[in-house]
Amino acid sequence: MKITVIHGQSHKGSTYHIARMLADRLGGDVTEFMLPRDFDSYCCGCVNCFEDETKCPHFARLSPITKAIDEADVLIFGSPTYVLHASGAMKNLLDHYGWRFMVHRPEEKMFTKQAVCISTAAGAGMKGAIKDMYDSLFFWGVARIYKYGAAVAATEWEGVQPAMKRKIERSMDRLADKIFENHGKAKPGMKTKGLFYAMRTLRVMTGTATCSEADMKHWKHKGWIDKQRPWKKVSE
Repeated sequence: MKITVIHGQSHKGSTYHIARMLADRLGGDVTEFMLPRDFDSYCCGCVNCFEDETKCPHFARLSPITKAIDEADVLIFGSPTYVLHASGAMKNLLDHYGWRFMVHRPEEKMFTKQAVCISTAAGAGMKGAIKDMYDSLFFWGVARIYKYGAAVAATEWEGVQPAMKRKIERSMDRLADKIFENHGKAKPGMKTKGLFYAMRTLRVMTGTATCSEADMKHWKHKGWIDKQRPWKKVSE
């Protein structure tokens, strides 16, 4: 099993430790990135990626992360709660993948992956932080996405009470079991498939009138305008 962990912070606090806890339980080959340490280039809104992602001025720096995301069986995205949302570093990374949304040029590998969104806070706000990460994963087409938030009542991992740590450990045990159970057989649910078919219908009915030539070429090349689907073979 290949796992890619993206930490939305460069310090090793509660969110970091929980993400690592889950990765350790899953085992396998783990690749980690810490933001903004491993990627700190801000999206400049040039919209070049919607025509050709290689024209993004940060394409070369982003490529190792993109490669790790594509090769992983499981994605773990973690961000502490910053003012009720994900960290700016995490949001900035996700901003660079607008071209991968289903309305544009989704990567078919996403439709068989599992992903986890993790966030912690001393008090509240995890729901908003998790949603920031979940939304991108959903619109990428990730087959199965799990959410985990914890109000740890501390600003650093060392300050989290033993009882809370035991509770987190049990939750990670259960989550790891679910991921193992679905490993190699994850398929998107009705909501994700519904979005895919809505985008396909839009392509069929309007062509390049509502999308770029690059988007249309991508969908045709993948065979999605015809009978191919990103989560199964034509023969299935």
